[in-house]
Amino acid sequence: MIQRPLAHTLLAIILLCGCSHLTPARHANDDQQTKPGDQAAALSEGSNPSDSTGSPNAFTYPQADANSESGAIAGAADPEYLTTDSDAAPADDDQTDPKSADVGDKAGQSSLDEALDYCETAQTFWQKGELENALDALDKAYSLILDVDTQQDVKLIQQKEDLRFLISKRILEIYASRNIVVNGNHDEIPLEMNNHVQAELKCFTGYEKDFFRQAYARSGKYRPYIIEALRKEGLPEELSWLPLIESGFKVKALSRARALGLWQFIPSTGFKFGLKRNRFVDERLDFIRSTDAAIAYLKELHNIFGDWATVLAAYNCGEGRVLQVIRTQNVNYLDNFWDLYQRLPRETARYVPRFFATLHIIKDPQKYGFEDFTADPPLAFDTVDVNRQVHLKDISKTIGVDLEDLEALNPELRYHLMPPESYELRIPKGITGDLLASIETLPVSELPQRAFVYHRVRQGQTLSTIARHYRTSVRSIMYANNMRRTFIRAGQRLKIPQRGYMTSTRATPQPEPQPASGIHHVRKGDSLWNIAKRYGTTVENIKAANHMRSNTLVIGQALNIPGFKPEPLPDTAQLSTYAVQNGDSPYTIARKHNMELDRLLTINRLTPRSKIYPGQKLYIE
Repeated sequence: MIQRPLAHTLLAIILLCGCSHLTPARHANDDQQTKPGDQAAALSEGSNPSDSTGSPNAFTYPQADANSESGAIAGAADPEYLTTDSDAAPADDDQTDPKSADVGDKAGQSSLDEALDYCETAQTFWQKGELENALDALDKAYSLILDVDTQQDVKLIQQKEDLRFLISKRILEIYASRNIVVNGNHDEIPLEMNNHVQAELKCFTGYEKDFFRQAYARSGKYRPYIIEALRKEGLPEELSWLPLIESGFKVKALSRARALGLWQFIPSTGFKFGLKRNRFVDERLDFIRSTDAAIAYLKELHNIFGDWATVLAAYNCGEGRVLQVIRTQNVNYLDNFWDLYQRLPRETARYVPRFFATLHIIKDPQKYGFEDFTADPPLAFDTVDVNRQVHLKDISKTIGVDLEDLEALNPELRYHLMPPESYELRIPKGITGDLLASIETLPVSELPQRAFVYHRVRQGQTLSTIARHYRTSVRSIMYANNMRRTFIRAGQRLKIPQRGYMTSTRATPQPEPQPASGIHHVRKGDSLWNIAKRYGTTVENIKAANHMRSNTLVIGQALNIPGFKPEPLPDTAQLSTYAVQNGDSPYTIARKHNMELDRLLTINRLTPRSKIYPGQKLYIE
């Protein structure tokens, strides 16, 4: 029998080489895999769990193609813009909704979302040093994407390939833990002019002139930080204009492909570059963290292609698609990007010349009719560590700042609510002391819950008639009431989901953290490296604290962990219980109760391989 480390390593290498027999067949035009030889040239080595972006700098697979000006703009007042396809309430079977997807596509999207959640759980276990649980979670994620049929949906193909590469790289990184070194000559971007660029200049100076002027004005808020970050990493400053093409410098721009923020990250690509996405925050909306992630992505692409025009195309449609097109060419693509132009997706084919057209206008605005360019002043702010789950509206009243100003500085807060753990809040300059003096007096707020009404079924009613009466869908009602069939009876009480959310506050203080023991008892499979990563310290610090001269450990040995502050065990008196039903999984239970998957597993002492059974009682928050 093949040993598990060898089996995982072989699996990861096979996946990275893009063997087609491991994934369902797909249309040739949608195939984004690369040949083994091409992959060998493109792939970098594995990374450490904590690189400069806060997440392993894994090889990325395709970035969503998102022309942001055509995408929807998420409203600040409606947090539903962040829901995934599987979160959204399904459409009623007997209502005619031309935008509703077929059942197979929704099932595939749900499986991909669940696989991404297991990848995030694997990352959490890895950073804690729980390698077996991390590998179990990756195994579960891989089994989920294997069953997804992507033949009819290009977006599912893109997300599946992204996850396939993410899983394979995670496996290699767990066993190797070596750093990626980004090389490459980050020269300035050449200012090209041809008929393609001229066509986009005509658009910007014609019917898109107002869009360009407004986007330029918004750029003043964010470009100073972007330019500083680009200089720090040695990248051309011209890249600071990329968000104008991506999002029009709208921090909440949302595309049809679910790409979000200034730099238009889809969830899986954002996660690979360290952007957190949970119940409280979505860092794709954070103009600082998303900028750092975008720069890391651009550096990696430049390390692969070495040509900025090709890098921009890969940023838009994914490096896999660009590599696929390159394989069909008989020219030196690095010498002439425009040989690839006609073979790229139409949106990407416009993306690169639009960027060059932007640079021409910025260089000489008067030549193109933009004599009165004005930019908004840059955002100025201080940061304060807040350890209390309070709402921004309560903070704004206390420090005398408009709520809109706080929201503009902290757009990543999904419900304008601080997370329960310590979080850096941005506030206008000069009022840090006011907030620190009053933070403990502010009420603790809860996450908003979906609004419901209750309906008593009358004789002759069906789910369809009830759904139409309340302007919702049959499946939404079934989901809210945990129904497997559409059968209802007279007198039955149904919970009917409504539009909007309910919020609540509580003035009770948060529990004090429990004292840290500072002791770790060595278990089978432990090593000093694993233990150090789990507790956020170093091997040298552990050896010094325990007066060790070698790395040898004995099962049962008690080690002093310097600076160790363990997470307090949950108080079961403050938790609710849930009875497992047929068809439930840890993932669906966590989603149903608005919890993180790893949190559900932790408080119930489960692992990704644990089995649950109907009738089993699980703790939920």
